[in-house]
Amino acid sequence: MRFPKTFSALALLVGLTQAAGAQTCTPKVPASSLIEAPKWQMSINPTLPPQQFVDDKGELQGLNVELAREIAKRICVEAVFLRMDFPPMIPALRSGRFDAINTGLFWTEERSKMMYLVPYAQQAISIYTDPSSSLKLEKFEDLAGRVVGVESATYTERKAREFSTAMEAKGLKPVELRTFTTVTATSAALRAGQLEAALNINETANSLEQKGIAKIWVRDIAGTDITFAFRDKQLAQAVADALTAIRADGTYDKLFDKFGMTRLKATTFAIRGDGPTN
Repeated sequence: MRFPKTFSALALLVGLTQAAGAQTCTPKVPASSLIEAPKWQMSINPTLPPQQFVDDKGELQGLNVELAREIAKRICVEAVFLRMDFPPMIPALRSGRFDAINTGLFWTEERSKMMYLVPYAQQAISIYTDPSSSLKLEKFEDLAGRVVGVESATYTERKAREFSTAMEAKGLKPVELRTFTTVTATSAALRAGQLEAALNINETANSLEQKGIAKIWVRDIAGTDITFAFRDKQLAQAVADALTAIRADGTYDKLFDKFGMTRLKATTFAIRGDGPTN
């Protein structure tokens, strides 16, 4: 009869120890840097495996999810993911609806003046078709005059339009781009024969090919950094410092190996660009 009392006492001791440990974890950012401290609220578009996706149980998975949770642990805040499509993310962040964008946002000079961007990985663009397609592609110019799917309001769409304009200036037909809100919708249109080809980031295209629903023809187009985006500079710097620590202790490499993503070569992380000017 003494066991339950001993067990209860032990449970109480463990509970008190855990509570004491929680109290010693002081957030690395001031409450003013977060919309609802100690929550770190970030938007995420979970349609891009292996970066971010939803599993069969409806749970968020992927590199961006696990990396954000590890960062949150290091800076002593609670990671909160807000699922939404990509197009409204930047205006929503700038209007103060949440603290960060966590969806593999490509770095651009223009964006670096709108938000505080912290690069954490590298990405580039792939061209792919349905596996049953007879189309063969060797370069972007082979898409001249063809109907191609791409996710709207993304770096991929922007670069595709730039390339198409340059092709037209050389006398080639422009690419007929059709935009979609998710890779799932793009893939469905490709399978239905509404598209001749599609564009997406390397890792997502790789995932589609592994599932047998895409054939990649061209990889590594217009590679650049992908970033976390923030409205607050102190939060951005705290995340950059956490990423440096995560890289130093090997956690970064383990996560990137797990999800097959491309690392940054740098061993220290920082805000890239000046951030908002107003």
